[in-house]
Amino acid sequence: MSSESYTPVVNPLPPVVAALFLFIMGIEAIFSLGTRGLIGGPQAVGWRLNAIQDYAFSGDILRWMLETGRYPAEDLLRFVSYPFVHGSFTQALFVGVFVLAMGKMVAEVFGAIAMLLVFVLSGIGGALAYGLLVNDSYPLIGGFPAVYGLIGAFTYMLWRSLSLVGANQARAFTLIAFLMGVQLLFGLFFEIQKDWVADLAGFTTGFGLSFFVSPGGWMRLRRGVQRD
Repeated sequence: MSSESYTPVVNPLPPVVAALFLFIMGIEAIFSLGTRGLIGGPQAVGWRLNAIQDYAFSGDILRWMLETGRYPAEDLLRFVSYPFVHGSFTQALFVGVFVLAMGKMVAEVFGAIAMLLVFVLSGIGGALAYGLLVNDSYPLIGGFPAVYGLIGAFTYMLWRSLSLVGANQARAFTLIAFLMGVQLLFGLFFEIQKDWVADLAGFTTGFGLSFFVSPGGWMRLRRGVQRD
């Protein structure tokens, strides 16, 4: 069989998705190996805690910045650094799996740059909502708000597809309804943090951004405004 006629069973990952996954899991591997004393010596045990202190998002810091009008670069960095600091290997793994699944689908339709924009800006949107709406000094860490942004972009893709065939567009929101329902169920039985606010804001940001960054999205918006 010639190489020209060969079709892979599974489409390869877009490079940006693979790089994002490797970056997330690479950081987590350093923390996990350090905690087990396999690298870095005795001080490596505290690497994760040090990273949380230096790179996690803090609602208290956001409120301090708004009150004082001072915006230090190291604190603004927290808006984009916190999704890469996780509390455990399990949390990082779940985020990585969602990046592979949702990131692949979004990147293949929207393009690599648009997918990365959705990821980063959804993380920022989630942090802003967490800082402004949740009066909690507990730091926000982990990539779920950014991943929920990718779920928002995927939901937009389903929403558009259903509209083109005249189907019920509400069906596109089945996944986010299920995920938020699971969080609510866990909240009834276990004491959980209020980071679900950041997750929901990340989803909303990703869905909203899709109107602009999806193929032809900006032109559709312009036509809609002109008709109005």
